[in-house]
Amino acid sequence: MKNEFTLAFNEVLEEKQLPKEIILQALESAMVSAYRRAVNASNAQLVEAKIDPDTGQVTIYAEKEVVEESQDDRTEVTLENAQKVNPEAELGSMVLVESTPKDFGRVAAQTARQVIQQRIRDAERQSQLSFYEKQLGEIVSGVVQAVGAQGLTIGLEMKAEGTMPRKEMIGGERFRIHDRVRALISEVKDSQRGPQIILSRTHRNFLRRLLENEVPEIYHGVVEIRSIAREPGQRAKVAVSAAQAGIDPVGACVGIRGVRIQAIVRELHDEKIDVIEWNNDPAVYIAKAISPARVSGVYLNELSENGKTATVVVPEDQLSLAIGRDGQNARLAAKLTGWRIDIKSLPEAASDALNKLTSDDTYKPQFENEKDIVPLIEAMLAKKADGRPLPPEDYDVMTKFVDRVERRAIARKQPVPVVEESRAVEVLHDIPQEKLDVDILDSGLPEHVAYLLQEASISTVRDLAYTYRTAPDNILKLQGIGPRAMQEIHNLMAQLAAPAEVPVESQAEPVVVQPVEEQPVEVIESVSPETQTVEPGISGEAEEAEEEVSFDQLFALKSETLLNNIEPISEEDEELDEVNKKTGKKKKPKHVEVTYDPDRDMTTVVKKHKRGGGWEWEE
Repeated sequence: MKNEFTLAFNEVLEEKQLPKEIILQALESAMVSAYRRAVNASNAQLVEAKIDPDTGQVTIYAEKEVVEESQDDRTEVTLENAQKVNPEAELGSMVLVESTPKDFGRVAAQTARQVIQQRIRDAERQSQLSFYEKQLGEIVSGVVQAVGAQGLTIGLEMKAEGTMPRKEMIGGERFRIHDRVRALISEVKDSQRGPQIILSRTHRNFLRRLLENEVPEIYHGVVEIRSIAREPGQRAKVAVSAAQAGIDPVGACVGIRGVRIQAIVRELHDEKIDVIEWNNDPAVYIAKAISPARVSGVYLNELSENGKTATVVVPEDQLSLAIGRDGQNARLAAKLTGWRIDIKSLPEAASDALNKLTSDDTYKPQFENEKDIVPLIEAMLAKKADGRPLPPEDYDVMTKFVDRVERRAIARKQPVPVVEESRAVEVLHDIPQEKLDVDILDSGLPEHVAYLLQEASISTVRDLAYTYRTAPDNILKLQGIGPRAMQEIHNLMAQLAAPAEVPVESQAEPVVVQPVEEQPVEVIESVSPETQTVEPGISGEAEEAEEEVSFDQLFALKSETLLNNIEPISEEDEELDEVNKKTGKKKKPKHVEVTYDPDRDMTTVVKKHKRGGGWEWEE
């Protein structure tokens, strides 16, 4: 049968919910204090207490000096008694011997009661502190114990008390005593009065934990919460992304017919929650963060003096929705994305773009490109200022105009990619410097091609030419760049590298015409070794040229020169021509020569035939 000590000990364990070792340590410490008070022992003396958990017997051990004859039993022990405890004890040594006073149980019960209670309270507080420090950032549930002007006092597990200040409560919430409340543990700190546990319902992580509890995909890591922006009790925005393909993160958070999100809304006192899909592209991400407003364009400027700034252009009827009540929607979008957001209506953005083109000299190249559309934009803005409606086509023109101006302005501010100077000079040595510094949007390429290149960090003609000559496959790999776009780029590169002088049309057999007095005209032999064509009106020896050559003569010279470059066809080619007729293939052109005689005013056609092992002309 259990004794009274065991029953009392187990009752304390159950009531305080503390480990057995902590209670025993507290009791032993209390016994040591009771012994010191009972015998008036010094604090410098080593004293230990041992308690038998089964019987409750208390044994006190005190460190004493070994002497021949004891004068003070509190600090001295005889050699004979010391050797009973430690056979190796000697005179002058210190020995830990049993020193339990007679009837110590009754004395200890009277003198150590307060000490035992204090030790147990300290152990209880330390246990609470360590437990709730591990729960920091988690949701706990408690019962309201008191309601005051400063906030709520909430009873928690392990007989702990939490405090929820007014600023940590959602506006409009009213709680009564004995109401059950869920809150986030935002702070835990120790004090003389015990652990102070600060609870919060306005912290953004409170919404995060509620989503984890209601959405299994978030709890298991399939859907990830990227960012949260919240104004407690009014509106919140949550950006989520899927860690696996084929999963709709927004649909998983909302649930069927909004069941999951509605449970969170009710918990947050009808706080509106916008769940959007996170995107790696800042422009797309910001456009979604402005929802439910529609966005016409987002233009990013990372080099702004005020930090990363995004200019968001919305239709005029969407401006108030994008800004929100008291700017709430814009503030939440800025907190969610980490960008400073400047929202403009389409007419306002068009007016600003027009002012930049007309008043800022740095936009002069753009103004030259947009000079045809500027009067039209001015007319639209004047019509809008008069209060007259604009057709949808005008809004489309205005949107494209703003897009072009903003994109080119941003492209000019972006840093030029660093290319190895020596390598760049070697690759681009044949292109003039003034052509290399041209912006890619002003290069003459089709607009959609220029935008695709700009998005791939190819912002100038220098970047395009360097990439085209060193790694053309990198351009072809870009999404939206096909054979036609590559042909446009090829034509542009050919124009950049073309020499300033006009090239000779037939480099294989050039014809030199020198209308200078007293100089004969050179006669160049034909490519075909069998024949030699003499131009009409020009002899092969040393015939003088006229001072001015007529247009007809130049035409005849050019025609004859080009026709003489055609190689004669053989009999095998003629036979192949007959076969091509039957098979439907294209004919191979026969060798003919057309000459014009200005004296006779006649055009002569001469065909070449192979007869008797040689070529003959037939008129």
